[in-house]
Amino acid sequence: MTVIGAGSWGTALAILLAREGHLTQLWSRDAAQLDAMRSARRNVRYLPDASFPESLQVAADLAQALEGARDALIAVPSHAFRATLEGIKPYLAPHTRIAWATKGFEVESGLLPHQVVREVFGATTPGAVLSGPTFAKEVGAGLPTAMTVASPDEHFAKELAQSLSGPNFRAYTQTDIMGVEVGGAVKNVIAIGSGIADGMGYGANTRVALITRGLAEMMRLGVKLGAQRETFMGLAGLGDLVLTCTDDQSRNRRFGMALGRGESKALAQSAIHQVVEGVAAARAVHHVAERLGVDMPICREIYGIMYENKPVGSAVQALMGREVRSETE
Repeated sequence: MTVIGAGSWGTALAILLAREGHLTQLWSRDAAQLDAMRSARRNVRYLPDASFPESLQVAADLAQALEGARDALIAVPSHAFRATLEGIKPYLAPHTRIAWATKGFEVESGLLPHQVVREVFGATTPGAVLSGPTFAKEVGAGLPTAMTVASPDEHFAKELAQSLSGPNFRAYTQTDIMGVEVGGAVKNVIAIGSGIADGMGYGANTRVALITRGLAEMMRLGVKLGAQRETFMGLAGLGDLVLTCTDDQSRNRRFGMALGRGESKALAQSAIHQVVEGVAAARAVHHVAERLGVDMPICREIYGIMYENKPVGSAVQALMGREVRSETE
């Protein structure tokens, strides 16, 4: 297995695979980072407490990383996903399968990762997404974790899930790749909203209301795109949403909390030192929902805060002042 992307999540996945006895290559486009990881046998920048197992090797270059690889696992932010696919394409063997742990709509096209994979590689290349309630630090530490592997190719999903699974990691399979990816795309936007509410001191009632109504928005968009409603009650839907909205390891939640305390977007972003995926996701989700005519009021207000300079207090008032309607709408 080759893991492309050596941020915290890519590194954690590479460690997990190697820990389960698989010869694993890890590659990043940052040559200095590769040298540092090779020397320290850990990712000092993003996951300093997790040492590399013997079977995890840091590749010298992309050609070496992908030579003979049966599976390539992409773990890069959504804005870099297409470019990464195009970058690895010349080095892939005909039999190589593509998996990814990238979440979110492509901003320019409104496509989900599996649709981008299809555009770059065609419909015949097996593809699978890894998603669910997982923080890299806990996976790197070997703490008990569960996630979902989704693919229309059930054989690939099962093989990949088995490769990941071990004493402290449980992977489940899914065929509803659309539903799993919509969950991963929307949850970061809702997490910013949850963080804003907590930063403003609104309390547990508000947080749970945002999670619950955020789940309803996620389901509406997913079903409109052809996903199965029950997918959103699983790990990649409700599970990932609750995790991202409630734990301070979530960059999106911390970013929202800073906004709720009155900090600027620039200051909140700079304090985190990593990509806050929900910022770009707010724009992408808003545009897709508008195009499809899907009502997503929470996501719409987060978009307003991110891109229309709407005050956070005004966004809260807009949500609370909406007309009374059935909860099932």
